[in-house]
Amino acid sequence: MQPLQRALQPIIWAVSGFVFNTFVTLLVVIDPLGLAPLFVGLTQGRSEAYKRKAAIRGIILAAIILFLFTFVGQGLLNALGIGFPAFSIAGGALLFLLSLDMIFATPSGMRQASVREGEETQEGEDISVFPLAIPLIAGPGSLTTVLLYTAGSNVLTIAAFFGVLLVVLSLTLASLLLASRIMNLLGETGANVFSRVLGVLLAALAVQFVLDGIRQSFDL
Repeated sequence: MQPLQRALQPIIWAVSGFVFNTFVTLLVVIDPLGLAPLFVGLTQGRSEAYKRKAAIRGIILAAIILFLFTFVGQGLLNALGIGFPAFSIAGGALLFLLSLDMIFATPSGMRQASVREGEETQEGEDISVFPLAIPLIAGPGSLTTVLLYTAGSNVLTIAAFFGVLLVVLSLTLASLLLASRIMNLLGETGANVFSRVLGVLLAALAVQFVLDGIRQSFDL
């Protein structure tokens, strides 16, 4: 058993590291706790049944979008003639901009709808598709993260990514269902502080993606 354990140890460490990095990145990008105050605002005056239905439907739609993008994203890059090192650098830069939004609390088009889109949402009845599923959950940041972690990966890596994504989406669903209680517990200030801390972590991860892309471009 000892030789087998020694042979499997590097694989176990590699998978564990991938799972941890993926979990942290998705947790920061999707930001379940940060969605709580937004969800409370979007569903203000609605019944508990409506809130529960909107949360579940939004998570399911976001999951479908992210899963589909995993399979079509690589083909899209190939069709456009974009190499993965270039996408890694661009994706890292995009996530870095998102981290600045989180740190300085300046919502942009990456995490917030435009004025016109907001007016359309207020006129409509269902917020589960827009803006909950898109762009709050399955937005540019999370779509970029999907490609960064799955493009060119093997079946085991993609399966591990799906498992982590399901865990993060489950946490997000729990956050939405308990949004009112979370806001009563943390308050808007507490949620903002937590979001800023996650923003710092995302900034470091984004820089790492850029450095990896630069290193890979020289290795080609």
